[in-house]
Amino acid sequence: MKKLLVILEKEFRQVFRNPAILRMVLIMPVIQLIVFPFAANYEVKNVLLSVVDHDHSSYSQKFISKITGSGYFNLTDFSPSFNKAMESIESDKADLVIEIPAGFERNLVKENKSTMLIAVNAVNGTKANLGGAYAANIIREFNAEIQMEWISFPRFNAAPSIEITSSNWYNPTMNYKLFMVPGILVTLLTIIGSLMAALNIVHEKEVGTIEQINVSPITKLQFILGKLIPFWVLGLVTLTLGLIVSWLFYHIIPIGSIALIYLFGMVFLFTLLGIGLLISTYAETQTQATFVSFFVMMLFMLLGGLYTPIESMPEWAKWITKINPVAYFIEV
Repeated sequence: MKKLLVILEKEFRQVFRNPAILRMVLIMPVIQLIVFPFAANYEVKNVLLSVVDHDHSSYSQKFISKITGSGYFNLTDFSPSFNKAMESIESDKADLVIEIPAGFERNLVKENKSTMLIAVNAVNGTKANLGGAYAANIIREFNAEIQMEWISFPRFNAAPSIEITSSNWYNPTMNYKLFMVPGILVTLLTIIGSLMAALNIVHEKEVGTIEQINVSPITKLQFILGKLIPFWVLGLVTLTLGLIVSWLFYHIIPIGSIALIYLFGMVFLFTLLGIGLLISTYAETQTQATFVSFFVMMLFMLLGGLYTPIESMPEWAKWITKINPVAYFIEV
């Protein structure tokens, strides 16, 4: 026990003598946790919209007011023709073009149907898909409102309608930060856990002190624990800072047991530190350890369920998630 305490004292002194490690463990996670949730935004708003209105009717004006008032679209210009609107897309002044044909209101009233063209700039695939989906949903709502208005007219037969409403039990306002912030915190712990342990032991190889440790009267278990415990403690400090930042900046407070989160965090960090130790066994330089660690971290994070739901992954990827500690801690 005394030998282990001596090793721990040596490791903590080495950590506190290296300001880069302290910045990486204490300052970097706080800054990233403040900045990343605003950058990693799954919401698409302010889609630039160009409208080509050939009808200039009351219904077309009502539709334009509805889509611009939704909060997802910014009307940039009214183009006289579709070709002019395409020039707006090519110059990045518009992301989406809606063309309302002539006779839109007449066809809607007389024939109970009409057409409308939506052209989406698909260079940004995510923005294109979500912007097109928002526009299609607004068109459906607009169509339903018109049908409800016509039901009251004598020449239309009153038809029964089913109104569908939904409510979200978790995250009722669909605020993406409520799941991005905990996920990013797990990502930061993954970086600290696997990378720091790998670099620390490889550094001993590079400076030659690993040979002195090999001939010192300590066991393998004492050496491993002496190397892992300091970064395990620093990882728990990072977890604490992350929970404090989540509370101060995003008002995210765990409803469950804080002690249970720390218990899982302890197991999670020991797992990642063990992976870092395994990497350091085979790596001869810090450059090698860094590249291998980032490869493992990217694999863990991309298959952790934060960016892609595990249920949507192919079967082979689901099997990888069963041995992925990041997937379990994100769930926690």
